Formats: sequence, C-alpha cells, structure tokens
Amino acid sequence: MPMNRVQFQTGLSLPDFLAQFGTEAQCESAVEQARWPEGFRCPDCGHAHAYILKGSKHKTFQCQACRKQTSLIAGTLFQGTHLELTLWFLAIYLISQAKTGLSALALKRLLGVSYPTAWLLQHKLMQAMCERDSAYTLVGDIQVDDVYLGGELTGGTAGRGSENKVPFVAAVSLTPEGHPQYAKMAPVPGFTRKAIANWAASDLTPGCRVTSDGLGCFAGVTDAGCQHSPIVVGALKPRDLPQFAWVNTVLGNLKTSFGGAYHAFDFAKYGTRYLSTFAYRFNRRFDLDTIQNRLLVAAVTIGPRPQRWLRAAEESC
Repeated sequence: MPMNRVQFQTGLSLPDFLAQFGTEAQCESAVEQARWPEGFRCPDCGHAHAYILKGSKHKTFQCQACRKQTSLIAGTLFQGTHLELTLWFLAIYLISQAKTGLSALALKRLLGVSYPTAWLLQHKLMQAMCERDSAYTLVGDIQVDDVYLGGELTGGTAGRGSENKVPFVAAVSLTPEGHPQYAKMAPVPGFTRKAIANWAASDLTPGCRVTSDGLGCFAGVTDAGCQHSPIVVGALKPRDLPQFAWVNTVLGNLKTSFGGAYHAFDFAKYGTRYLSTFAYRFNRRFDLDTIQNRLLVAAVTIGPRPQRWLRAAEESC
C-alpha cells in the first residue's frame, strides 16, 4: 500500500518547535518579523526608524520622527494579553498541528492554564483562521452538499426540523485531475435559494462549475454567476455516487474530527468558527511544516479580538 504523502510528511516536530520558539525573545522576534517583514514602520507616520524602550513587558518601539510609541503586540490578536508569548506560540503549534481538532479542555491541560483562558486562546486563534480563509473563494469544479450540525434533542422535533440542528453548506474544489484541493464550510439560515445564492456570492468564484444533488435550493448558485449541474440522488447511497466522492470524504473526516475532539459546543453561535478551523487545516494539509507560521501571520494582522466580541459575534467571518 503506498504511503499517504499528507500523513507521512515531515512537518515541524515538537523538539524543533521548542528550539525555534522556546524563549520569550525568540517569540518576540518572530512576531516582529511577521508584523513587519521589511522592518518596523510607524503605524502613524510610516517612518522606518525607532528607539527600543525598556521597562515594559513586551518590546515597545518609539518612532524617531513622530515619537509615537507602539507595543509589539498592539493591534494584533495578542493585544492586552497577560500571558507569555511562549504560551501563545505553543497554543498556535498545538491547534494548527491537531489533525482531528483540539478542545479547549485538552488545551487547558497541555498549557497548564485555566479553562476560561484556554477557551479564549482557542477561539481567538480559530477566529484568525476563520477570517484568513474568508478572503479566498473556490474556483473550478466544485462539489457541494447540504449538511447539519447537531442531532435531535430528546422530546424535540425529529428530522431536519430539530431545534438542535444547524444547516450548513460544504463545498470542495477539485484539481483538473479530479483530486480535492480546497474546502469551504459555512452555516446558512436555511436551505433556500436566496440563502444559497448569498453563500455562493461569498464563497465561490463566478463562472465555477458546481455539482450538487437535486435539492432545489442549489439552483441559487446560478444567481451568483456560477454554473450548476444537479444530480438527482433518489435512494442511492453516498458510496454509489462518485460525483460526490470527495465532498463526502471530507464530511466523513469532519465528523471524525468533531466526534473525537469535542463533547459539545454551541452549534448556532460558534459553528462558523469550528467549521472554518477544520477547513483551514484541510486547505493547508500539505504544508504542516509552515502552517503554524502562517497562523502566526494571521494572528498579527487580524487585529484585537477581545472576549466580549468573541462571545457576542454570531456571524464573525
């Protein structure tokens, strides 16, 4: 049996990670490089030269031209944190490398922090993943499917009308050779033509070729300028439908990931983040040695995301 090149890629080992980011100075240097790849620039006047001020917990720059003081972590996801950057970097490494996901409870144990702190770290980094991927759209040949998060509540409505079920759309783009390339997953208000049209306008590139089952709402992709090829499934099983092989495979991996990592979460409020986190890792599955650096870049460019905002934002991506 041939070796799977995703599973057997080298990646970044934990000893190598600790050798690169095991001290606060190393982490500060990495944040500075990610924030200003070509060297410091004053956020007010754009001047390239600054004095380094001592005495604060994190490195602080004072612009030589306008005297504006800028903390290394100001304006980043780390703004206002009381944690060492080494803990943040370890969280970035653990969350980005966890193929099947990582719960806040598991992160709490690994980092040695409180559960509320672990939850906040997790959701801030998940939000960075979510917003990073929201800038991209799928192109080419795309398989889509209608799915639900959550199961039926005891004593509640059965089937698709269950109060605990949140509808979402899963889409996988294919290479010209027919292999899976990128994925997008997003909750929708319901499986209506308008909802699918709005989703397609956000996540798909006009002109792409969408293959779906015969659910009528998927015709909405044409309202966003996409081509549509519906296939009536009837009583056929997923294994009998090669046209949907890859989207079904990705959804199987999603189910395994959620089942193995999370006991429960608020599907309606935080579903977007959890789905986007899975897609973020899937879309970078061939680059495990650099995925943590790419998440660091996302973290320093996203801006502050305080706890109140994270808990209040139901549509945050």
